[in-house]
Amino acid sequence: MESILSLTIALIIAPLFPGVILKVKALFAGKKGPPLLIKYFLLAKLLRKGSVYSDSTTFVFGLGPVLSCSAAVMVLLFFPFAGIPSLLSFHGDVIVLFYIFGLGRFFTIAAALDTASPFEGMGAAREAFFATLAEAAMFVILIFFYRTNGGLSLTGYFSGTQAISLAGPQGALLLLVMVALFMILLTENSRVPVDDPATHLELTMIHEVMILDHSGPDLALIEVGAFYKLFFYAAFIASLIKPLTPSGPLVDTLLFYTLIALVYVAIGITESITARLRMDLVPKYILTAFALGFFAIILTMELI
Repeated sequence: MESILSLTIALIIAPLFPGVILKVKALFAGKKGPPLLIKYFLLAKLLRKGSVYSDSTTFVFGLGPVLSCSAAVMVLLFFPFAGIPSLLSFHGDVIVLFYIFGLGRFFTIAAALDTASPFEGMGAAREAFFATLAEAAMFVILIFFYRTNGGLSLTGYFSGTQAISLAGPQGALLLLVMVALFMILLTENSRVPVDDPATHLELTMIHEVMILDHSGPDLALIEVGAFYKLFFYAAFIASLIKPLTPSGPLVDTLLFYTLIALVYVAIGITESITARLRMDLVPKYILTAFALGFFAIILTMELI
């Protein structure tokens, strides 16, 4: 019951945190910014509208939003929020989860290609290439976690006596991993400096250009999937920061969501003080995350 309640809270509250990013960016720009609940208003507006389909699209176009959102929800079923055991868990689930994300990305790319639009095809090609590099960087981090924890389960990573945390013996090395993970978060969620979710120039977009033809409830599903995916990566980083000492379910949950809010604040600050990279520099940026994770693995070998 506790796991179901924890998951329900996560699913409901996830669209709130992107509003934190907008508030931080508005603060840096000297503006008031939109309300924190802006994303809930956006979803309500999209769900009231109808979806428009081009004559060139097939059933694949409709599968993209459904499967991308379903993949993000499925991944959250395996996450131990605030150290509370996840709803689902098995040895090796951490590997399967990132391939579930990959499945959702595949159908998003397929839906973009199904429109026969050269702009959406361009964004799909960029998404596929950058995701390949980000996947390699993510698996380097998972290798580090395996060497540190000896497990291949998210529940084992963030709950129990061998939970991974900055307060643990590998805390110094985790700083490198957290920086790499934050860089992957920005890449996988199409944030600055990799992509700009607020841009309207098709030639410079990655994720946004792939969903130009989606509207109404279909676009709402894509937005929800994006909120959950960003929430997953933010929760991943927050779980690494969270102290190992349990203080009770209520206190741990409040602390956990406070740390998640701080991750979103960091995203907002990053987007406010950095410029978007040129497309030819994005692979180098992602490979930097790979190098940081690989360097952390080398240092674990030195400690043996």
